[in-house]
Amino acid sequence: MPFKKVNDFDIYFEVHGEGETIIFLHHGFGCLKIWNKIYPSFVAEGFKAVMYDRRGFGQSRGGDNFFEFYESDRYRPESVEELHLIKESLGIGACHLVGQCEGGVIGIDYAIKYPQEVKTLTVASTQCYSEVPMTELNAIRLVNTFAQLEPELQAKMIGWHGEQAEAKYDQFAKQGGAYGFEYFDLRPILHMVPCPTLVLYPDRSSIFDVEQSIAFYRHLPKGELVVFPRCGHNTYEQRPEEYIHTVLDFLKRIRESGDSRARPSVSCLA
Repeated sequence: MPFKKVNDFDIYFEVHGEGETIIFLHHGFGCLKIWNKIYPSFVAEGFKAVMYDRRGFGQSRGGDNFFEFYESDRYRPESVEELHLIKESLGIGACHLVGQCEGGVIGIDYAIKYPQEVKTLTVASTQCYSEVPMTELNAIRLVNTFAQLEPELQAKMIGWHGEQAEAKYDQFAKQGGAYGFEYFDLRPILHMVPCPTLVLYPDRSSIFDVEQSIAFYRHLPKGELVVFPRCGHNTYEQRPEEYIHTVLDFLKRIRESGDSRARPSVSCLA
């Protein structure tokens, strides 16, 4: 299996296809397996799909202090540097980023720190801000422990994280990661995202309100917004065909324009 040594940790990755590179960034409970029904369509359209498990997720090693790291203020910047090192080690230059939920936060941070390396950014089901501490929000809106999950979701977590599924779910649902501990707010930095950015949102997420999508759109200099009606949080899973079509349409329009300028737009798929 392909691994790259990144900051002394073995990071699992996959590369499929040839062409312009798209790096898919998984959400905060999963691993690269969440993209299994998504990436083949991009490969078929002439893109190279790159995916990896962030440190401590899926098949990537987390180290003995992973949970301490996950709750530290190092997690977010080091996740950005991890992406940078993955790109360098694979010889990837400027590329497209697609981030689901927490993956979108890492994508935003990356586009700000390394603006020349990101052609476009798609953030899907990514929280924009919180009005209460994240620990409180998680307690209200997430199933708090692995034992309380429905059997289907338990099986999914085990498929993603193996024997550590219970410990990791309980930690992920508690606090930490890219969303941090207390108040979370991307609005002050969104104006620094220079690339065309697609905000893809569900209208019925159990985690946040659809109004957050407008905040995203209003603060991005080159933003576009698409809302999926009658759709829950995991947009890639509940509406895979529309997910693929929407992102591909965005990428093709930007590529055809030839100047990386996106026309601000809002749409709702019926």
